[in-house]
Amino acid sequence: MNRRVSTLIALAILPAALVACDEEETVPDAPPAGEAALQREADALLDLGAPGVLATLVTPDEEITVRSGYGDVAEETPMPWDAAFRAGSFTKPFVATVLLQLAGEGALDLEDSVEDWLPGLVEGEGIDGSAITVRQLLQHTSGLPEYLLGLPEMFTEEGFGPAQDAEYTPEELIALAVAQPPAFAPGEGWQYSNTNYVLAGMIIEQVTGNGWHQEVRERIVEPLGLSGTSVPTGGEKGLPEPHARGYARFVVDMTGETPVFGDPLDVTELNPDVPGAAGAIVTTTEDATTFLRALLGGELLDEAELALMKETVPAPELEASWPAAEYGLGLMRLPLECGDVWAHQGDIQGFMTRDGVTEDGTRSVAVSVNTNVLLPEGDTPMPEGDATRALIESALCS
Repeated sequence: MNRRVSTLIALAILPAALVACDEEETVPDAPPAGEAALQREADALLDLGAPGVLATLVTPDEEITVRSGYGDVAEETPMPWDAAFRAGSFTKPFVATVLLQLAGEGALDLEDSVEDWLPGLVEGEGIDGSAITVRQLLQHTSGLPEYLLGLPEMFTEEGFGPAQDAEYTPEELIALAVAQPPAFAPGEGWQYSNTNYVLAGMIIEQVTGNGWHQEVRERIVEPLGLSGTSVPTGGEKGLPEPHARGYARFVVDMTGETPVFGDPLDVTELNPDVPGAAGAIVTTTEDATTFLRALLGGELLDEAELALMKETVPAPELEASWPAAEYGLGLMRLPLECGDVWAHQGDIQGFMTRDGVTEDGTRSVAVSVNTNVLLPEGDTPMPEGDATRALIESALCS
């Protein structure tokens, strides 16, 4: 059963006298408890500043999709039921899956160095590609700096417009990264860096002779029938229909105790060159749940490679949002009240992706919010930790 509900449906209020005098007057059935809870948590995100929310929950018994708020604020139209959205870093488990498949096929080894596959590319003061392994790229233990720090225009109101049209090669993005000092020696710490996955995409191309886009399509998207998922390449700035508009707020004043954000800007278009293999995939909530269930259900990786993917290390940067979270090879382990679940969040200008899947791959949830910056409305306090935690926990633990 696939049930869909929307908070944008206007409910007519019948006169009390009419209801009282007609004992046979029918009243719509109340939604099942799980659906009502999912809807309630989606609605709550509007008070935290979400323009719109789309969430899909899949269990062994049913699939439920709920929506709340607007997909297009100016037109006051609802979130499309099958809205395509930029997945941001939810791209990373797709890329990691391909590399682990290649490792299982014997085409590469996780202990291969970056220098083995990309000679001469990763060099800088304190940076040596021969000391960084493929495993460390996937697990964010390489110490490589964040290339996006070399693109400050991406994070300002004035700079983002021109940046939407910017074109970059992966080599240019890596050059931005290695111009900075490393965070730590390889294997000596943990720091999230999109640079790792740009390199992972480049290694896929060196191993297979095909772009990472093609390998993701042929190995994951097509076999799983992910009809709403695409892997855009340079110049494909728009989103396929149907889609919501994406909105971003940029910091306009940092002089006070807390940063001041400007008004929401429509940032729906973006050249996928910038996120690349670290965050360019476009998907839907339904496809996201399908991918996660297939991944944890053993459909994409053999048992040995899936076990490698789930070998985690502490991830201190995630503590504020998800206490005790750990990071594997392109997967996050999140402890919830009902036990550990697996996930990978994604944030990119205009869109926020949150998700989770149970250990056995039978129950999964995916949430798309059409902004990457939440600012609560009125006196509504921002919850501790990730704003979607209550929704994720309700969906996976009920």
